[in-house]
Amino acid sequence: MQGVPEHSEIVIVGGGPVGALAALRLAQAGRDVTLIEARAKDAPLRDARALALSWYSRQQLAAAGAWPDALPATVIDSVHVSQQGGFGRTVLTQQDLGLPHLGAVVDYPALTAALATALEQAGVRVLWQARVSKVASLARYASVTLTLNEQQHLLTCRLLVLAEGGALAESLPGIQRHVHDYQQSAVLAMVEASQPHRNVAYERFSAQGPFALLPHGEQMMLVWTRSHEEAARLHAADGSVLLAELQQAFGERLGRFVSVGERAVFPLALRQLNSVHSGRVVMIGNAAQTMHPVAAQGFNLGLRDAVGLADVLQGAADPGDAALLRRYGAARRVDSHAVVGFTHGLVRLFDGQGIAVKALRGLGMSAIDALPPLRKAFAGHLVFGVGV
Repeated sequence: MQGVPEHSEIVIVGGGPVGALAALRLAQAGRDVTLIEARAKDAPLRDARALALSWYSRQQLAAAGAWPDALPATVIDSVHVSQQGGFGRTVLTQQDLGLPHLGAVVDYPALTAALATALEQAGVRVLWQARVSKVASLARYASVTLTLNEQQHLLTCRLLVLAEGGALAESLPGIQRHVHDYQQSAVLAMVEASQPHRNVAYERFSAQGPFALLPHGEQMMLVWTRSHEEAARLHAADGSVLLAELQQAFGERLGRFVSVGERAVFPLALRQLNSVHSGRVVMIGNAAQTMHPVAAQGFNLGLRDAVGLADVLQGAADPGDAALLRRYGAARRVDSHAVVGFTHGLVRLFDGQGIAVKALRGLGMSAIDALPPLRKAFAGHLVFGVGV
């Protein structure tokens, strides 16, 4: 374990994938970076999430040395979008964008382990099991108060990056967080079908709530949005109950669903800051925004935050310069607001189940599917973001 320095050019709080990617990119650019992470270096991660990464995200991780050949990932070649009890559907494929694949699905613990190895190989200073209690920004530097090995330390830096997804940002001047509680939870489970998925990811808008089926090895990861009460019921129910309800909502495109693994439940809310910078502090990833998983865009948006920050800081004498951070905020605002608005709009659009609403949805999906330029633009926004 490395000791705590008195000063580091850039300090990043939060060693999840977004913070780790930012640290790798900045270190590759020759920056002096210190990454602070609360968990122990070799602590096992008990996280049930399977992450759907766009091809752009996968390429950025590979460029940072965090996508080894042995990483267990399942590629996505097409995305099938449909609604229960209504006509119309959209199918997006890698041919629409001329890419090898649209994306890939990887377990959160596996990706985190790959990033930890990359950080070590790159020689990035990481303070494991360090907990940050306070952050502050002054004219010439920012500071972090942290506890490591039961000792408190004060670490100063030219730029402080928050990527931890907690409440630290809300202690900064001028920062407010907009919160919209969807009054819903996501049910996560691994399911197996009688027919192979053929690397197709499904987005289905059912009467009970939207869900995604992501190819994951020979199985599929189910992410089903339900009310809190329904999510709790499915979490506690016998597996046959969930499989029967999933079969009714999805149909038989994959034959019969034959098994389901352990289930996990996460409450859902939209959280977005009014600004992603304050003084010499900048927020990326979950520290800047979290969103509904309906279109699997939140994690990819966070990775684009990390890449965008590294790009803006390229060659800058002072990484905490106010003009630079304003430029970063302006550059990311288009992508962030577009993705958050798109995701939030999808949740509201597919919440209605009336005949007229279903007909309008069907027409919209059919139009995207039938018009190649529209389909290409739609797929491009999902893979590369907006304004990237």
